[in-house]
Amino acid sequence: MTYDFDPNSIELVAAHLIDGARVFDGEKLPVFRPSDGVETAPIPIADEEIVDRAVTSAHRAFMTAEWRNASPLDRAAVLHRWAALIDENRENIARVEAASTTRPVADLINRDLVRASGALRFFAEWADKIEGKIIAGNNGATSMVRPEPYGVIAGIAPFNFPAINAIWKSAPALAVGNSVVLKPSELTPYSVLVFAELALEAGLPKGVLNVIQGAGPSGSHLVRHPLVKKITFTGSSATGARVMADAAATGTKPVTLELGGKSPQLVLKDVTDMDAVATNVANGFLANSGQVCTAGTRLIVPSSKSEELLERVMEIAAGRKAAPTWKSDCTLPPIISEKQAKRIDNMLAQTLADGAEIICGGGRDASMNSGAYYQPTILRNVPETSTGFRDEFFGPVLSVYEYEDEADGIAMTNHPSYALAASVYTDDFNKAMRLPSQIEAGTVWVNAHGRQPDYATPQGGFNGSGFGKEMGRSGLESFLRFKNVWLQHG
Repeated sequence: MTYDFDPNSIELVAAHLIDGARVFDGEKLPVFRPSDGVETAPIPIADEEIVDRAVTSAHRAFMTAEWRNASPLDRAAVLHRWAALIDENRENIARVEAASTTRPVADLINRDLVRASGALRFFAEWADKIEGKIIAGNNGATSMVRPEPYGVIAGIAPFNFPAINAIWKSAPALAVGNSVVLKPSELTPYSVLVFAELALEAGLPKGVLNVIQGAGPSGSHLVRHPLVKKITFTGSSATGARVMADAAATGTKPVTLELGGKSPQLVLKDVTDMDAVATNVANGFLANSGQVCTAGTRLIVPSSKSEELLERVMEIAAGRKAAPTWKSDCTLPPIISEKQAKRIDNMLAQTLADGAEIICGGGRDASMNSGAYYQPTILRNVPETSTGFRDEFFGPVLSVYEYEDEADGIAMTNHPSYALAASVYTDDFNKAMRLPSQIEAGTVWVNAHGRQPDYATPQGGFNGSGFGKEMGRSGLESFLRFKNVWLQHG
């Protein structure tokens, strides 16, 4: 089935959404399509005054309590209607996002937007299942533990999966009665506004969900605002550290951070289905052209299986098609920006200078006349002192590490900084059950790599990959604070 469309036919609205209305105020920032570098609608930049308007709107909506004190079933009904509207408008939303991001239109229609509405429905079903506790005290006293929303939540989303991240950051917060101010990446600003306006159409009260546009300074203003009570952020580890510093600048605020990764894919000697492993390994580092926080960018493989596996992985990579995101046959989308593509170039050059070797790829895709497309690239002998080992490329780059002794291979999985995700491939059930406890990562997949459409599973990393969880019950409860009420009655 073809979903091809003309990107120039798509209206991209660049605006803030404050108190239920579009706001176009602010100095303008240019935005460029990743697929061909064409400039699109410039976004207004949220300065301190605009951020204050958005946060004040969210705070006012929280204090009036129309949403906070609505029955959980009523909140759930709004979220269900919102999910239905996303489904009804799926192709139109997909065109908006495919015209302006790295996400292929077919993937958006068949994957991203299905998961977005699915997550909304998951959290809608949780709205009336939040429980407090009664604790018997001494001397005629009873203690109640009451879960309550924080108030205004600041959600700062990355560029790589705008639709999914907008819902992951807003749906659980809204389900339990918070208000939200969302800031999408300045590189992918348009679809979040579409989502927010559909929420209004579904019955969400004005001011409960606001959207501001802008780059890093806008996010800093948002995090620092004294009426913001909690922050949820997805992005690089360096930016996550700045978010923490900004959060501390105006008082102590809880922060949920999902940050970078150098996720290992460990292949054990007992594996027999090399075709299945090769497919998973290739998808693990090529999905969204490697622009995935959990991308499996470190392949740890027995030396006896290395050549066979790499041959199959390279065959799969060669079959990926670089194409604009508005083409249905796009399976290797562009890098988000020319700046990011140059960063990959520079990291790769430095890693090679440090002693790494190229097995395949190693530069831009010469078959494309415009856009920041990058060849699938595989490296070997990457020194642990090199930038290619220390930092994430955030592009389609795989580093290969060989081992003889299985204990050495397991030890290689743990990275000195990152601990977001990992995968293990084995036919041995005992090893499948035992090894995850030896790998330092927030998520460990066995015989798979990549997030599944399972909304009940908490997501999040350790160490330099962040802390706190999104999705699942843990993700929902992260938007609640728990109050103790002590009753003396005897």
